[in-house]
Formats: sequence, C-alpha cells, structure tokens
Amino acid sequence: MKKLKLISILSLLLFVSIGCSDEDDTSTQVSNPTEITSTVTDGQWVVTLFKENDVVQTSNYSGYSFTFGADGSLSATNGSTTQSGDWSTYTDSGYTKLDIMFTALDGPFEEISEDWNVISRTTTKIELKHVSGGDGSIDYLTFEKD
Repeated sequence: MKKLKLISILSLLLFVSIGCSDEDDTSTQVSNPTEITSTVTDGQWVVTLFKENDVVQTSNYSGYSFTFGADGSLSATNGSTTQSGDWSTYTDSGYTKLDIMFTALDGPFEEISEDWNVISRTTTKIELKHVSGGDGSIDYLTFEKD
C-alpha cells in the first residue's frame, strides 16, 4: 500500500512539473530575420527595459534614441552625444537573433552589445533575452518605438 501511495505521489509530481513552465523559458522562434529587419529599420526606438542579473538598469539609456540603419549601422543619440555600432539579425539554433555591437569598450553600451534572442515582436515593441554562456545569467532588453 505504501508503494502504491509513493507511486501515486511521484506520478502527480511528475505531471505537475511537466505542466508548469519556467517564466524565463520564453525564447522561441517568434519571427524570422526578415521581419525583425523590417521592424527595427522603421523609425527610432527607445529602451524601455534593460534588466541584467535581476537588476533593472533601464535608466542607463534614458534620453537615447536608437536608429537601426538598413546598412547594418546602429546609433544611439542623446542630444549631442552619439554612440555608434552595428547590428544584424539571423537564425541560430532555432531562434531569431538580433546581434547588437556598439564600439564603446566599456559602460552601458557594452552591456547591451550581445546576441539577443527575440522573444516577442510587434511593429512598435521588440522584447529580447540573452542567456550568458559563462554563468547562465539572463538579461532582458526591450525596445519600443519612439
């Protein structure tokens, strides 16, 4: 009888663990690279969320407008200050990626220079996720149309 109860409990736990999803496990193929390119090159964007290691650091990008050029150029402008870089989009391991590379070697623009998984996209909002290959930490970056 105890074995039957134990088997029932273990079966229930297995069923519950399979049915539950991890909140952080939302990286799926939501768009193709052509759709991302079409979206990001249409207008200017602002960062509405940057979360690194569970610490919100969105204010590091306050006042910056981001422009993704059709030629792969990237600029972030805040009045007279401009940060330059490059961007590209591609598919890797079943995920659409948005690769952002600023030329700044330190500071907040180095922090968002990553290969981001696209987790959602509309014409006015793009949500991105990066999982560190080193320690497995997860960062989130959201752009919204300015």
